[in-house]
Amino acid sequence: MNRTTWVNKKTETRRDYFLFDASEQPIGRMATKIAELLMGKNRADYAPNVDQGNFVIVINADKLQLSGHKMEYSSLDRYSGYQGGRKVERVKDLIKKNKSKYVIEHVVRGMLPDNKLKARYMKRLKVYGTEIHPHNAQKPIKISIE
Repeated sequence: MNRTTWVNKKTETRRDYFLFDASEQPIGRMATKIAELLMGKNRADYAPNVDQGNFVIVINADKLQLSGHKMEYSSLDRYSGYQGGRKVERVKDLIKKNKSKYVIEHVVRGMLPDNKLKARYMKRLKVYGTEIHPHNAQKPIKISIE
């Protein structure tokens, strides 16, 4: 008996555009849903070793809200690779500096698996501070977390 496994080819992959409004949703729940869509886990033919993910657009990043005391006590680490090169910044300070885009990207990056596809997934994440974005022609599907 001849059994073969069918795998989607690059030319057969159809990528959709999904739109998230960061002002309406908690960042953690939004980030898990974004990571799922970037990896393509919403598709019936999902395979972890094949890049079949979608494009995700996040708008209103400047209106980002965190629940509870996360705004005060959460921090993000960066490391340059050199001794003494660790930088710790509080989320509250990053949002004041209009770096909400960096916060969202950092949280989503942490939700993605650590493999060679991670960089490809992150290239398809587009974060904008306001409601204006250049992807209106793609007719993105608006997603809300319930």
